[in-house]
Amino acid sequence: MTLFLLKRLGHMAIVLIGVTLVVFALIQLVPGDPVRLAMGTRFDPDVYAALRAASGLDRPLVEQYFSYLGNALTGNLGVSFRSGDPVTLLLLARLPATLSLAIASLVVAGLISFPLGIHSALNRGKFSDVVVRVISQFGVSVPDFWMGIILILVFSTTLGWLPPSGYVAITENPWEWFRRVLLPAITVGTASGAIMTRYIRSSVLESLGSDHARTARSKGLPERIVMSRHILRNALVPVITVGGVQLAGLLGGVVVVEVVFAWPGLGRLVYDSVAARDYPVIQGAVLLIAVLFLFINLIVDIVYAKVDPRIALS
Repeated sequence: MTLFLLKRLGHMAIVLIGVTLVVFALIQLVPGDPVRLAMGTRFDPDVYAALRAASGLDRPLVEQYFSYLGNALTGNLGVSFRSGDPVTLLLLARLPATLSLAIASLVVAGLISFPLGIHSALNRGKFSDVVVRVISQFGVSVPDFWMGIILILVFSTTLGWLPPSGYVAITENPWEWFRRVLLPAITVGTASGAIMTRYIRSSVLESLGSDHARTARSKGLPERIVMSRHILRNALVPVITVGGVQLAGLLGGVVVVEVVFAWPGLGRLVYDSVAARDYPVIQGAVLLIAVLFLFINLIVDIVYAKVDPRIALS
């Protein structure tokens, strides 16, 4: 276990260094002076000079990169060109909103995918199986922004049941947080649930025809025991992979939904930063999302070994 963690942490460090190098290079390829572009019409020579010095843009390119890398290791991601605030504080302030939306969306996806996927596999070839596959195809095909707009029109504008936008921290008012997260979570969770439904159906079908399932039935075990202990447990392993990938994707890929619902998360911050050419915030957000993605993959690998004892952490 310790050796496995050390190896994975080493791999994560190499990937993160590569991410910082790519992001730094892309920012350098942007034409023009990033500080001057970010300031726009609010140009002030003193502020301009201070921002360039604070961002290290007045130093040689190689020195800039190693300075950025060293600062990133200590949690210093620079300052925002737009607000002058530390990028780390801006990211940490937005992270809880994105985490809460991602987790809520994954719960919605699980509530959709597990019943539909298992039912579809157990009724393979029947009418209900066809209906489930059509629904999953529809869920994958519908754009997030269209689904979000339809939900707002129905449940906010027409029925008035739920607020159309805004965010309240779950620690401040859990009920109000639930009311405000429900529509964006359904919007994001529908697409993720449709993808997971397909994987669950395929995984359960594979387990239904496996040797261990037939052996369990030949021993006279009740179908309920066969399903819970021998089929679903083995079908869960590939589903964990999909769930982990979906969660990682939700943390970094809900930009459109956060804009539609005015959700103050990382996606909305990146969107605003791109529009304002606030490059330090963009760099910091990409680096943070990469860290979260790698961390989730590490957790998934560890869960593998807990769910399936045949998989060794080595």
